[in-house]
Amino acid sequence: MTDQYGRPIDYMRLSITDRCNLRCTYCMPQGIQAAPRQEILSFEEFLRIARAAVTLGITHFKITGGEPLVRKGTVPFIARLKALPGVETVTLTTNGVLLAPLARQLADAGIDGVNISLDAADRDGYRAITGCDALEDVLAGLHACLALNIRTKVNCVLLSGSETQILPLAGLARRHPVDVRFIEVMPIGAGSSTSGVLQARARAILAREWPDLHPVNEHRGFGPARYEASRALRGRIGWIDAVSHGFCKSCNRVRITSTGLLKPCLCYGEGLDLRALLRADGDTRALACAMAGAIFQKPQAHCFARLQQVSERHLMAQIGG
Repeated sequence: MTDQYGRPIDYMRLSITDRCNLRCTYCMPQGIQAAPRQEILSFEEFLRIARAAVTLGITHFKITGGEPLVRKGTVPFIARLKALPGVETVTLTTNGVLLAPLARQLADAGIDGVNISLDAADRDGYRAITGCDALEDVLAGLHACLALNIRTKVNCVLLSGSETQILPLAGLARRHPVDVRFIEVMPIGAGSSTSGVLQARARAILAREWPDLHPVNEHRGFGPARYEASRALRGRIGWIDAVSHGFCKSCNRVRITSTGLLKPCLCYGEGLDLRALLRADGDTRALACAMAGAIFQKPQAHCFARLQQVSERHLMAQIGG
């Protein structure tokens, strides 16, 4: 389907939990008041949403959290989601801590790609950002995915003071066939009080190491990342720079929070309560009709340049950012 501005909406992010095993400084440094378990959607409810979404032309799904792998039953759920008629791709975003022992099961479930969140390439830097000494576990997960030929990307948030991490993280794309994407800090939740590095500064650091870094017109997924290549790199460098280079004109996504709120736009707190509809036993057609109405009203753009208009007050872990 298309929204009121004519943008095709074919990509849905499903946040299946608000729990996480890390405490990243820009996401949930002091943790959160987790939603009661009865308020979290069941896997059956997420599948009902997916069935309705497919009837609207949404065929690409991203599983997020919190940390999705902390929820028991995530891998079988992914297999069931991938098997739904009309679903084309299912990918996963994870912090990677629990990934290595589950990589084979994910491959067997038909996962189409894994994005690993990793903001530091050394043990001390990783521990300072995440509050956890688990870098080796994350790297083991990365290598397990590569060994199984799972398409793998690394997502790195551009945090202020971590400029020294940019080159080592990008070096993963030199050593391995992985895309390394740098993400500007978005002013949502704890990110509203976290300073970051803008894309231009990060790119200047990389260009000194790889002067031939140049844009490539490639679609390497279903999100907004722009990619660059160098002869010295096996993977690509990607940019997700919503603050300095908004991509709202081509936004193709909506989000479902773990408690069932359909969010047409990340920075606004408003949305459609799907949990109430699901638990009132509405059928797929009624659910799809309600979703279509909410998606059609998707805002034209975020308001990161006007922070007083940002109405989302939850942490990223609670909204599946």
